[in-house]
Amino acid sequence: MGRPAVRPPRPARFTGRHEVSGRDGWADAVLTSGGDSPVSSPSKLLSKSEEKNCKQKRIHIEREIREMGKKAKSSRKGKKSWRANISTEDIEEYFENNTKDALSGGSLSNAPSESLFYVDKSRDLSVKRKIEKSKEKVLRCDSLLQRNPFVQPVPSSVQKKKQAKKNTKAVTNDKNDDDQKDESVPGSSTIDLWDAGEDAVKITKKLKLSVIPAVEVEPPGCSFNPAHESHQDALAVAVADEMQKLYRDELGPKPVPLTVPGEVIDEEEKYFLDADGEDNDDQNENLIENGDADPEKRPHKTKLVTRVEMNRRIRRKEQLKAEAKAKKVEELSKEIDSLPDILQEIAKEDEEKHKRHLRRIVAKKERLKACPPRLGKHKFVPAPLQVLLSEEKTGSLRQLKGCCTLVKDRFKSLEKRGLVVPSKKSTGK
Repeated sequence: MGRPAVRPPRPARFTGRHEVSGRDGWADAVLTSGGDSPVSSPSKLLSKSEEKNCKQKRIHIEREIREMGKKAKSSRKGKKSWRANISTEDIEEYFENNTKDALSGGSLSNAPSESLFYVDKSRDLSVKRKIEKSKEKVLRCDSLLQRNPFVQPVPSSVQKKKQAKKNTKAVTNDKNDDDQKDESVPGSSTIDLWDAGEDAVKITKKLKLSVIPAVEVEPPGCSFNPAHESHQDALAVAVADEMQKLYRDELGPKPVPLTVPGEVIDEEEKYFLDADGEDNDDQNENLIENGDADPEKRPHKTKLVTRVEMNRRIRRKEQLKAEAKAKKVEELSKEIDSLPDILQEIAKEDEEKHKRHLRRIVAKKERLKACPPRLGKHKFVPAPLQVLLSEEKTGSLRQLKGCCTLVKDRFKSLEKRGLVVPSKKSTGK
């Protein structure tokens, strides 16, 4: 058998076993395909010499395929061949990268992170709208329970009667209101108290917390068995309160009396008093008639003014103006010179105002601790200090005199904290 001709390389194709491309693929295909060639025909029996030739051919083809992938060696004889065979791929790659960076705006490796990344703070409205829609979405079980606005309920006779009663009541109320409005005369000073608006009423939505504690502890001198010094201090406080009340009643402004005491006048004395009054009126009239007339009605004598007198008056007026102007300038210069003193006085006044303001704040706080704000007509009157006298001290609870002051103390505490409006002490008739 003759040696098979070597075929040129063919394009890639797909065989039954694997993909074949180029010369290598053609060689594998020749060796593995089921063609009519004597080398690859498995059906025909080959002799030993033919099998040997096929093996040699296969080894030769494999060697050629391996040598095709190797790089051709260049000649190294002489410096010219060295220069010709120097690889410039790195330089070309560097220039290509530089041109790409220049066209794209700079290299990304050298750029700062601020220019590469940024925080997106814009809100996604579409996502927000989706969330709102999902929240607004009603479940089917809830939608079934909701009332259909297009379906009217079945009317009942009981509801009709109730609605008719309501309508009649509303009509009667409107008529009464119209009658009351007609009765009131427009422009009159009378005001309907029940028709006043709600704007005039002040409603306190939130009350301020009281500084006064709910339960106040009495001083140690008010105990049933106090020490001598603390007992004397408590007695001194009680005596001072009582003396203050007495001094306030004695030295305070007295009220205006309703009636003024006087003597009874007889008819004769009344007649003499009337006669004296008439005589005084007659005397006053005579004085007016005999007296001088009004100065406006007197005749005025015109006096001629000479030219010299007029010039003198003009010069005098100008002199007075100049003196007033000079005096004003002098006062202004004095004020400018005394500017540091004025600033110092202003600073002192501001400091005094600040101190006065602080004193007022402290006094207000102390006053709030002692008594509540004014709530009604009557002021809060604190209860007197419950102190035992020296004769009443026994030193034992068994011998202590009982007194029902617990309810009174609680009521005074409520008044003091502003929870109850203080009222006047009722006296039994």
